[in-house]
Amino acid sequence: MQFEQPPSVRRAPTFHARPDADAWQLLRALLPRRAATTRHVQQAHARLAVLGLATARFLPHLLSALPRLSHPPQLDEDASSSYPLSLFRCSNSSSAFASNHLLRVLPHPLPLRLFPGLPRRNPHSFTFLLASLSNHLDAGHASGPVSSSFLGSHVPALAVKAGAAGDLYVRNALTHFYGVCGDVVAMRMMFDELPCVRDVVTWNAVLSGYVRAGMVRAAWAVFEEMPVRDEVSWSTVIGGHVKEGELDVALQVFKDMVEKRVRVNEAAVVTALSASAQLGLLELGRFVHEVVHREEMPVSVNIGAALVDMYAKCGCVAVAREVFDGMSRRDVFAWNAMICGLAAHGLGRDAVELFEQFLADGLCPTNITFVGVLNACSRSGLVAEGRRYFKSMLEKYNIEPEMEHYGCMVDLLGRAGLVSEAIELIEGMLIVPDPVLWGTVLSACKTHGLVDLGVKIGNKLIELEPAHDGHYVLLASIYAKAKKWDEVREVRKLMSSRGTSKSAGWSLMEAQGNVHKFLVGDMEHKDSVQIYNMLGMINRRLADAGYVPDVSSVLHDIGDEEKVHAIKVHSERLAIAYGFIVTEVGSPIRIVKNLQVCGDCHEFSKMVTKVFNREIIVRDGSRFHHMKEGRCSCHDYW
Repeated sequence: MQFEQPPSVRRAPTFHARPDADAWQLLRALLPRRAATTRHVQQAHARLAVLGLATARFLPHLLSALPRLSHPPQLDEDASSSYPLSLFRCSNSSSAFASNHLLRVLPHPLPLRLFPGLPRRNPHSFTFLLASLSNHLDAGHASGPVSSSFLGSHVPALAVKAGAAGDLYVRNALTHFYGVCGDVVAMRMMFDELPCVRDVVTWNAVLSGYVRAGMVRAAWAVFEEMPVRDEVSWSTVIGGHVKEGELDVALQVFKDMVEKRVRVNEAAVVTALSASAQLGLLELGRFVHEVVHREEMPVSVNIGAALVDMYAKCGCVAVAREVFDGMSRRDVFAWNAMICGLAAHGLGRDAVELFEQFLADGLCPTNITFVGVLNACSRSGLVAEGRRYFKSMLEKYNIEPEMEHYGCMVDLLGRAGLVSEAIELIEGMLIVPDPVLWGTVLSACKTHGLVDLGVKIGNKLIELEPAHDGHYVLLASIYAKAKKWDEVREVRKLMSSRGTSKSAGWSLMEAQGNVHKFLVGDMEHKDSVQIYNMLGMINRRLADAGYVPDVSSVLHDIGDEEKVHAIKVHSERLAIAYGFIVTEVGSPIRIVKNLQVCGDCHEFSKMVTKVFNREIIVRDGSRFHHMKEGRCSCHDYW
């Protein structure tokens, strides 16, 4: 058998004496400095065997160099084909060292099966067993040959029987195990039972358990009580706030971590970047990136993917591409972030080109990859490409289309005016269609003026989801576009009688380290007078340039003058006016909206960029709009 040389291999010295010691030095010389694979260990094993150094006493060291297997090996009845078990059986397997590393390497359920028959154990054996069980449950495998409740009662009993129940490492492993199981009562009992047998790992296990259970307030109480905190403590709390959607709180905790000069770890950085990405606030994301530079942290695959995602979702798709292109190694998450980012910015053809490069590099697409490329086709009207990729999902990659993939295809066909084909696709689905798909068709009916079909689908949606405000709004919009004001009033009356109201639109904008939020007709901002004065000046300049408001999006049966006034105080216009006040000339005005931008505000924003030579970047509820010199990256296709 030929073995290829692993990376970072140092030339092994020549050895003559003390074979076991020499073999250990040789093993260290043969293996990569970091992240040795099973293949690397097998290659080193073969080299040692050729040199006559693969002794029974030394084989446990080979076992200790193996990584943890993610899936159970394909074993026959006596498991003789398992490489880790073969090493164990051929070695001096009476040592606890060998037993512990066998438990560490093998995936669940093998450690649990083998544990009672191991010839030698010590207190650390229980930590390896519990770590295996925790990793199994942490991966989402809550069910299996033995339930977590059974394990929770029997593994501690084994530890007590072996006299290891008071061991710090065993108690930490048990505390972590209970937290992974979601049994916070047992976790807390274990924590409170022996206060003198605790260290920072114990406290972190309790923090993590509460965060997993969604009990972020309890986690915060523990965090404040901790005598000593390390970077894991901080990153766990940050992750807890992000999990609960408290993104601004998470970023403030990250800032506190930096200010207190706690060493920032990868988990804290990735989580803070995720929070910045979800908020769409660039300054916060840049702050996290600056911390990475300042701390001289290596840009790992995880950090690189998080940076790509953050910059793409904060409106800097060019910077996201720079980060992506500069990554020495990329995983599928980095590719997905870049493909999805290009799609969200309307760069459909670039996203398709990158997807083709992804395939050419021999990578296997995931369901998220297809969401990205199908979304790219939808945003850019690439109907033929979208049909081809959707078909290839099942035929070529054995990926069953999910609701989001159908949603992209329905959106693609609907935007292209192929509404009948979109309806056929929904009716032929093998899974029950989500009402969102019919809502997408309803939106297409509004875009293409299909009033009768829109009324039929709109009424159907209101029956399916009577509490969903968006269906009423879209149906009313269709009636309004056809100037059927009696029907508009009826829809609004029905909406009111059912206690449903339209979601309030808002716009966010970062300025000078603060986040400013604007609502429709907002007068609460401290600089409201200046903002409305600025907005008045902008409106006059646009009117002089020939801008005429399009009031078709206003649903109320009121006069055109009142409709113009209603549109003039939309939240994004107030944000743009504030941007004129606080941003430097030449800098883009960046806005994040919770709802889709209305047609007239889209035209208004484009005119602003043309008349004032400013760049405006809007992230609305569905995509990015890069506006410059009177044009938008969406090509008015949204």
